[in-house]
Amino acid sequence: MAAATPSAASGSSLGLDSALLLNGQKAVTILHNGTPYRLQATKLGKLILTK
Repeated sequence: MAAATPSAASGSSLGLDSALLLNGQKAVTILHNGTPYRLQATKLGKLILTK
């Protein structure tokens, strides 16, 4: 698993490997400003973020 690294596109952004967020799970909940969002990996390797 890769560690957080600066994004090549923007020096102020962080890039995270999705495997770090998912931690072996198919879906995880991410809290943003107190609101839960669901990040889900599909069978085709795509990511879906829903509120």
